[in-house]
Order: sequence, then C-alpha cells, then structure tokens
Amino acid sequence: MAISLIATCKTHYSNSTGEGCKYAGHSVGRRDHRGVKSNPKNARDVIAQIEHEDMAVMDLIRSNEWIVMLDEHGLDVGSEQMASLIGDAGNKGASSLLFCIGGPYGHGRQLRERANVSIKLSSLVLNHEIALVVLCEQLYR
Repeated sequence: MAISLIATCKTHYSNSTGEGCKYAGHSVGRRDHRGVKSNPKNARDVIAQIEHEDMAVMDLIRSNEWIVMLDEHGLDVGSEQMASLIGDAGNKGASSLLFCIGGPYGHGRQLRERANVSIKLSSLVLNHEIALVVLCEQLYR
C-alpha cells in the first residue's frame, strides 16, 4: 500500500527528518512527503491561518486516499493498533494511505470532515519535525 505524509510547517523537512524517514520507505512501499508551508503573514489571525493551511492541505489530497489525521485529541494508539489501522485501511479498499500532520493551531474544518480517522502519537504536543520522525519510526515497525 502506498503511504504518503503531509506536514504543515514553516520550512521543508530537515536532513535529520529526511534521514529518519528514509527507513520507513523500505517497509511500507511507495511513500512521498508533501509539505504545506505555514503562512507566517496570518500569524496574528489564527482563524485565517487555519483556513489557509486547510485549503492548501485539501488541494494535495487525492480522492482515493484514506486519511489519517494526527491530532492531539485523536485516538490514543500504540504500535500494534497503528499496524491494525494500516491493515484495516487496506481491507476497506484503500489503495493509498495519507497521514496529515497539522499546523501550529491544528487542522481546519474541511480536513476534519474528510479524515477517515484521527489519532494522536503522544499525550505530549510535539513539534512537526519530531512528530514526523515518530510517525516514520512507527511506520518502519
């Protein structure tokens, strides 16, 4: 199954993030990273920033993708449940799985409605690069 990642962040993934995620590609089949640049011009208007990022993420989502939204209020899953989640997506006919890491203020309404499931990686709030490395490590398992 093809697995893709979208992260909303200020810059492109750093070398350490890219190195950490290289290993996941060997175990999960084709994967790609799609970045959405956070809009610092809207930093004072949180609603506008969330809406801007939401529209940018929605533009990158393909119609056949099964969406896993990473959110601090999502389901608390362990490694075994993450593996089951990926298997369940395949059993439900998904040919592609997309993990979405939100911006500093979270996800917008459109993505929340489109997501098939919402999970959290930790009870801690993680910055985007750390969340991406943790996610890639779990996909590698």
